[in-house]
Amino acid sequence: MPNLAYKRILLKLSGEALAGEKGTGINADTLGKICDNIKAVSDLGVEIAIVVGGGNFWRGRYGHQMERTTSDYMGMLATTINALALQDALEARGIYTRVQTAIEMREIAEPFIKRKAIKHLNEKRIVIFACGTGNPYFTTDTAGALRAAEVEADVILLAKTIDGVYSADPKVDSKAVKYDEITYLDILNKDLKVMDSTATSLCKDNKIPLIVFGIDKPENMIKIVQGEKIGTIVK
Repeated sequence: MPNLAYKRILLKLSGEALAGEKGTGINADTLGKICDNIKAVSDLGVEIAIVVGGGNFWRGRYGHQMERTTSDYMGMLATTINALALQDALEARGIYTRVQTAIEMREIAEPFIKRKAIKHLNEKRIVIFACGTGNPYFTTDTAGALRAAEVEADVILLAKTIDGVYSADPKVDSKAVKYDEITYLDILNKDLKVMDSTATSLCKDNKIPLIVFGIDKPENMIKIVQGEKIGTIVK
């Protein structure tokens, strides 16, 4: 087994990451490429938990004329669709997985139970967490930070559409500077849109390192767990 920088990771995937260039729904080729690389990381002996968003099907802003909690619960259901798609693609590759949801859905997934999740990870099953925290007004970023703390992950890998943390949005500002390393306090003070402030504070308080990398190169997951400097590390 190769030397590993991290033995247990929490991978945070946005729903859009599964949609490919279309931006909505699930792109089978994109899903397959991501799962190929998740399998490669698992084959190294890394224990993997995943929190997935639902923005490829539903985002809170779509429901601006809707009562907020209703819109947020619809988003939680969208994350379950993505979690089941990930489970199916991973198991097609021979990787045992479990989906755990923060809202009970007994026919399709386990309820989230910390001890059971950790047992699955110890047995090298991939655990996919759906439905965020199970509460409205909280994002899946916060769910990622919370689950990482609960399962005692060594690091959070945050897959985004840009390849790290920048001083501004590089898609808008050509002068934006990329950070190789930054602190959670700097992110909060500079109001950098890496994660929402609740998730950022939760990572900071629990001393969980975060690595932000570009999902357009999912093979970077393999390099990261082997210790290569990819994207931006937040400490």
